[in-house]
Amino acid sequence: MSNTNNHDERIAKMTFSSVYPHYLAKVEKKGKTKEELHQVIEWLTGYDDKSLQKYIDEKVTFEKFFKNATINRNAQLITGVICGYRVEEIANPLTQQVRYLDKLVDELAKGKALDKILRK
Repeated sequence: MSNTNNHDERIAKMTFSSVYPHYLAKVEKKGKTKEELHQVIEWLTGYDDKSLQKYIDEKVTFEKFFKNATINRNAQLITGVICGYRVEEIANPLTQQVRYLDKLVDELAKGKALDKILRK
């Protein structure tokens, strides 16, 4: 996958708190809950509700958000296309992690079972 440095830098500098409300609105619009969203985020990053709220309040960048995360060892099982890119082919690790999160939120919003989203 050819991804420009500019694209990767833009993603790194985006704040998690600026994107989180869009994740929440997307899943709630499809009948899913904040708790389910947090479960998906916790599975990927290891962050509990308290940690998540801290990162939202501090307006941390995705770069810092994922730097401090403990990425689930099964994250590499996340495959498919998101935003026009195959997540398994994204070369930049941070961009790939952000797209993993996007893909999981998408799957939740589309009604996929939590066990399947969490790759159990």
